[in-house]
Order: sequence, then C-alpha cells, then structure tokens
Amino acid sequence: MLGILNVTPDSFSDGGRYEDRDAAVAHGVAMHEAGADLVDVGGESTRPGAQRVAAEEETRRVLPVVTALAAAGVALSIDTTRARVAAAAIAAGASVVNDVSGGLADPDMARMVADAGVPWILMHWRGPSSRMQQLADYDDVVRDVCSELRARVDAAIAAGVEPGRLVIDPGLGFAKDAGHNWALLAHVDALLALGLPVLLGASRKTFLATLPVDPARTSRPPDEREHATAAISAIAAAAGVWGVRVHDVAPTVDAVRVAGAIRAAG
Repeated sequence: MLGILNVTPDSFSDGGRYEDRDAAVAHGVAMHEAGADLVDVGGESTRPGAQRVAAEEETRRVLPVVTALAAAGVALSIDTTRARVAAAAIAAGASVVNDVSGGLADPDMARMVADAGVPWILMHWRGPSSRMQQLADYDDVVRDVCSELRARVDAAIAAGVEPGRLVIDPGLGFAKDAGHNWALLAHVDALLALGLPVLLGASRKTFLATLPVDPARTSRPPDEREHATAAISAIAAAAGVWGVRVHDVAPTVDAVRVAGAIRAAG
C-alpha cells in the first residue's frame, strides 16, 4: 500500500495541507505507523488542468521531506515524471519511482531507473494534466489501456530496466471519464494478465463523487469519498493486485486485511 503525501499547494484533495515540511514529515510518519508499505511523496500536482512547475521547485518541495522521512526509517517512493527529481530523491533515500507518465514525459527517466536499479511504477498516460481530459477517446478502454501499458513495459525493458522491477498502473482518472474508470476496475483480470504487479489509485477521485448519496446533494467532496475508496481497495486486494495508493491509510489497511483473510480462508 502506498500512502499519498502531496507536498503541493494545489493537489485536488489535500493541496496546501502538507506544504510545511514539519507537517509533511509528521503525516508521512503517521501513515507509515498506520501500515503504509511506502509513503509516496509528490511535489507537482497532476490533477486535471494542473500546470507544470519548474523542476527546481519540485525538487525544493520534495527533497527535505524525503530526507527527513528516510532518516526516520520510512520506506519511500517518489511521485515524479522527471528523471532529475527522481535521482535526487533516490539519493536522499527514496527506493521506488512512481511515474504517472509511464516514462513518456522525460526520455531520461528509463536510463536513470535502469542505472539506479530501483522499482519503477509505469502508469497509463496520454498527455499532460493541462489537456488530458481531451484525450479520453478509446475504442475499447480495457483493451487500449492494456495495449498502451504493454508498449511502455517493452520500452522500459529495451532501455535496460529489469522486468522484475516494473509495476503497472491503469491510471484511473487520467484521460478517462467515469465509465472508463469503472470498466477498468471491472476488468482488473485483464491488467493482471499482462504478467506484472498492478497498482490501483482510485483514492478520492472524482468518479467516486456521484455514487448514490443524500438526495439533497448531487456530489460529495474528496474527503467524503473514503468509504468508496476503501471498498475499491478491498475488491482490488481480493482480485490480487500488488497495491493500492490511498490518502487515508488506516481504513484501507482494514479493508485489505479483510480481503486477505477471505482469500486465505478460500
């Protein structure tokens, strides 16, 4: 399980909450103690419509937090699409690269990961956040996402990354509408059939906002989507995914343990 730690002013769910280094470190330690296997530190928002920040600013945001959390014994991944940011974070103590662009945003990322010998999470991605919702056009979303992920895996291996260090992520919410997201969740087996560990990141995302709710309300804000997130985490764990990426670790730990107990009993 990856616990999300956004050290950004503009992330969709918790933007600005952990900009302060001490607040970020305290939250990272708390997620670690609650059961997160990795704390995923990100310094650039990838919400729909977000604009890019300079690499120097992204590094300034993440490096002090990564350094402090690593010193506290917290296992870390770095959520970035930039090789230079990933390399700095690895030098500071991160052990996994979580790349929402699947290696497409920075041609130097594959070589950096190969040289560092760290795991690399490749997410399905079709373009930057500023225009990704314009790219949500699929003939068959499950087939297309699997095909495009397979191409990213092949490119990573061709660049020298060991296959055993790769994880794939279908990129829920990235160039996908609600129907696309539900279809991918309904066909996790197709993702697993690619033969690599699968990470799912549904936490608090917009497609969960319009699930049946009080008739007086048409939507729910991000921090009221935790029950739906935990439900998806349990279903994903029961299906055999490698991991889930969440904002609120404690309820997800329980959900995943329940799924694990049922699998073990069966």
